[in-house]
Amino acid sequence: MAVARQERAVRTRRLILEAAASVFDEYGYEGATIGEVVARAGVTRGAVYFHFASKRELAQGVVEEQFGREEIPERHCKLQEFVDMGMLVAHLMPRDPLLSAGARLSLGQDVFGDLSGGAAPGWIRRSEAVLAAAGGRGELLPHVVPAETAWLVTGAWTGVQIQSQKMSGRADLERRVAVLYQHLMPSIAVPGVLATLDLGPDRGGRVAAELAAARDAGGRAEPVDDEGAGGEAGAMAGRAASA
Repeated sequence: MAVARQERAVRTRRLILEAAASVFDEYGYEGATIGEVVARAGVTRGAVYFHFASKRELAQGVVEEQFGREEIPERHCKLQEFVDMGMLVAHLMPRDPLLSAGARLSLGQDVFGDLSGGAAPGWIRRSEAVLAAAGGRGELLPHVVPAETAWLVTGAWTGVQIQSQKMSGRADLERRVAVLYQHLMPSIAVPGVLATLDLGPDRGGRVAAELAAARDAGGRAEPVDDEGAGGEAGAMAGRAASA
């Protein structure tokens, strides 16, 4: 019975976060109300306050929830995982209110001081860990410092997302992020690895489909042997690096 209660509490918390994400994404932090979250989640106000003591804590929960998702499947190299991470988020952000609201809350001037830098510190840490692993495998050029590159890429990705949102409502986000990686990767990847990277604008959608298939099968996505599957974008980047 205790296990059942715990599972029910986890489901309720997730339901509240999803409802809060849609409210924050629509109204922003200042315009959002607990009452609207209660109405959309279909729970009591007491249930919301049981899990989140305040609107600020609820917003923090939305920002942090994006880091509790499934891991990127293992690849033939860590730099492909690094690319896949950014491309998957680019694919999901226009489709997932939790990611979209997390971005809005992270960048909102009215809550910047309250949310400890928003989502950026978490993405920097994740990126640095993957880049450090890539360096350990000899995939990075000698001058690359994982911590500095992680900070730079997170900032650049965020800027691309902001401009895509303003100019196209994120309709071109995947293509713009792919172009970012096509410009960036030749400056950090050794040529042999660069030539194998898949940097196509549809990469995020294919990774999302892979993860969905793994969920449907009830397991973790199997590592994909995609070496040499970088396609035209990867080949062009490789030729650019070796020119």
